[in-house]
Amino acid sequence: MDNEQERYAGTYSEAVRRGSYLLTVHLQNDEQADLATEIMNRHDPVDIDERSTQWRSEGWQQYDPSAAAYTDAEIQQERSRYTKGSGTEKAAIPVIQEEMQVGKRAVQSGSVRIHQRVIDTPVEESVQLRDERVSIERRPVDEPATTADLAGLKDETIEVRETTEEPVVAKVARVVEEVVVGKEVTERTETVSDRVRSTDVEVERMGGGTQVDTTRTGAAFDDSDFRSHWQSMYGQAGGSYDEYAPAYQHGSRLAADERYSKHQWSDVEPDVRREWETGHAGHPWEKFKDAVRYGWDKITK
Repeated sequence: MDNEQERYAGTYSEAVRRGSYLLTVHLQNDEQADLATEIMNRHDPVDIDERSTQWRSEGWQQYDPSAAAYTDAEIQQERSRYTKGSGTEKAAIPVIQEEMQVGKRAVQSGSVRIHQRVIDTPVEESVQLRDERVSIERRPVDEPATTADLAGLKDETIEVRETTEEPVVAKVARVVEEVVVGKEVTERTETVSDRVRSTDVEVERMGGGTQVDTTRTGAAFDDSDFRSHWQSMYGQAGGSYDEYAPAYQHGSRLAADERYSKHQWSDVEPDVRREWETGHAGHPWEKFKDAVRYGWDKITK
């Protein structure tokens, strides 16, 4: 097997790995070959050369026998990238836009801990107490005994009690203060800043009749005005319009971009220049900036 045959064998194997079917037909003569070709073309077969060119533009190099076959989901995604229309196979290139979604969650920002302790404090209070004592006094008396005295002439015991007062302590608990624990709720508005990414598809058609495709606005117009501007500005210096066409397209495309469309040129020129230098290496900004500016003005004015 020569190198050309080996290359085709690898391409067909890669197609099968990606979910395509390989059909072989055994024929007996040229008439059957023509009939088989007509039948296959009637059912829109895959152009393996165009398909492999698309793979290589995405980084595929050659068939890897150790690579796993596509899953059903991957096969469906692969097939969805190619649509059929008017007998022509087309590649669908998705345009991706990230969106920022901002939510909120409660996080602990602090706490208040309250401790209740019993404090034993010594106190003093004065109280007036009274003591009673029995006093005995003997006084000499010299007088006749009366009848009452004689009546009391018998054995008798008289008891006189003494008393003393002592302090009695009682405690009464009273609520003298309350500590109220609550939460004060306030609301605030906070602005969250981030960056989102998106893909942008720039269509550049080479040759005559070029149109500027402003995908974001859905508008397209003939580039004859750009050609006239190029002729007046650069035509005398030689070269071709096709060299400057990407600059006109770059300016008109970014003018339709919502990131820049509401701003003045002086505000966005640094960003426009940065994107130009990123995507057009070898094409100095100073040489092409007037064409970019003209493409911008064509959309914004």
